[in-house]
Amino acid sequence: MGLLREGINEVIATTRLNAAPMGIICRGDGPRMVLFCGSHTAANVERDGWVVANFVFDPVVFVQTAFDDLAGEAFVEEEVAGTTMHRLAGAEAWAAFRAEIERRGAASMVVRLAPLHEEVLSLRLHPVNRGFAGIVEATVHATRYVRTGDPWLAQLIEHHGGIVRKCGGPREHEALALLWTSIDAARE
Repeated sequence: MGLLREGINEVIATTRLNAAPMGIICRGDGPRMVLFCGSHTAANVERDGWVVANFVFDPVVFVQTAFDDLAGEAFVEEEVAGTTMHRLAGAEAWAAFRAEIERRGAASMVVRLAPLHEEVLSLRLHPVNRGFAGIVEATVHATRYVRTGDPWLAQLIEHHGGIVRKCGGPREHEALALLWTSIDAARE
């Protein structure tokens, strides 16, 4: 399967009517994900045994899925290996995986992924954009910040926000505004 590359691939993972930004780790002996115990994604993977990686290049979707649930019409059902799975309607490509919990800790679990199917829906060139990368980084830090309140994470979010303001376009700026609103709402 060719959509993932060595390293950590940032995707929007979908499970049953659920979406969340996720890193798929590809190092050596196959793809894996680390999921926070207690999250919808972890519960769905444990129950259903599958996950779909959605390749999306919309910074607003990264922020939305980190903090909110998407409406039902944001998902498309796909039949893969005899199982109905959900992918994002707006994905440019997607890859379906069987997901098996490899090990579990108190706060997280490692999930081994076995590729089942992948499909490219739209082939577009995406030049490297530091503003988009800044949204991804700020969103990762923000999901941890709202759990811990660690001031260092707030500084990292602001640092990446500065990159977004300097290097991003209108959609990245919209995503940054949504990120700060989502952080404030989650911290109340």
